Amino acid sequence: MRAVTWQGKRKISVEEVPDPVIQEPGDAIIRVTSTAICGSDLHLYELFGPFLDAGDVLGHETMGVVEEVGPGVTSLTVGQRVVIPFNIACGACWMCTRGLQSQCESTQVTEYGSGAALFGYTKLYGQVPGGQAELLRVPIADYNTIVVGDALPDERYLFLSDILPTAAQGVAYAGVGQGDTALVLGLGPVGQFAARLAAHRGGRVLAVDPVPERREMAARHGIAVCEPGDVEAAAIDFSNGRGPDAVIDAVGMEAHGSPGVHAAHTAIGALPDVLARPMMEHAGIDRTAALLQGIDLVRRGGTVSISGVYVGNADPLPMKTLFDKQITLKMGQCNVKRWIEDLLPLAEQEGDPLGTADLTTHRVPLASAPEMYELFQKKEDGCIKVVLDPAADAAPVTPPQEAAVR
Repeated sequence: MRAVTWQGKRKISVEEVPDPVIQEPGDAIIRVTSTAICGSDLHLYELFGPFLDAGDVLGHETMGVVEEVGPGVTSLTVGQRVVIPFNIACGACWMCTRGLQSQCESTQVTEYGSGAALFGYTKLYGQVPGGQAELLRVPIADYNTIVVGDALPDERYLFLSDILPTAAQGVAYAGVGQGDTALVLGLGPVGQFAARLAAHRGGRVLAVDPVPERREMAARHGIAVCEPGDVEAAAIDFSNGRGPDAVIDAVGMEAHGSPGVHAAHTAIGALPDVLARPMMEHAGIDRTAALLQGIDLVRRGGTVSISGVYVGNADPLPMKTLFDKQITLKMGQCNVKRWIEDLLPLAEQEGDPLGTADLTTHRVPLASAPEMYELFQKKEDGCIKVVLDPAADAAPVTPPQEAAVR
């Protein structure tokens, strides 16, 4: 089959790789119909080389059709249309039964002290082949699938795999309700949905992003928007002078405004893997400008909810400010299945209240993945969300690129 593979820092290629096969009785094989490039995939593209091997298959936002099931699968049949949650969970352990599927005790990657295994996401999370491919093997398939209908297009369902529940968790953790004011930092795909969901819950929402096309998309859905240089004054004005009740950080570790840490990223990326891995595991390597801004802007007694990915283990935080302002911090890897019962009816609702059909800016063949990773990272051509279509054409496979020297 064809699959999107990591070959080195900023080196992506589409290659022929072996088809996945049933390995365990509970497995299923999915023929992929749509698979997206996530903002967190860009961390692999740029930073996480020490935890990847050349040829690793990427991607964790996937949906498709069941092609084959193992003998232990009881709830799926060939031909069903399914969305695949990005975290791999058992559904039965102590963590899963408490809605903490991202901490599943059956799939935790104990070697690295990490939570549940993820599709297409480094040795830190199990190095499980991802879904940016023509086929995907799904372990524990009875639980790690979301069965959907046949009447609506893929884009109405695809984002249930990650970014829609990630946004929902961020809004829920922020505690946004009727009449509350919320500031969303970053209007990438998660920020777009977080702003829409907060408004759907009755909140008054202000969102900030430096990219005009992202602000314009949010504004189409009734979200008040501003540029980064105006956010402090806008947030104060928007919230009657106190600051917003909640701030949702949808940016994460690669925020603009942290040049020193950006230089550290570059330096670590140039080191051999054996030296880079411990630095990434134990150093404070996050660019925390967005998080620090959220702490400054949220009202006293308010909540900062973190949906953007952070990975540093020694990041400095302004503890005096956090304590003095009595700020609540809530965060974590999304527990996808926890939110599906609420989100699936919204995704299917007539009128598309969350605008799931108004997010994808580029739907392209799988063979276009290398240039789309670059386009998405550079935020060019109005790129907000990329969906790859493995069946779009039979374009020739891009020759493998030489792996970066590490």
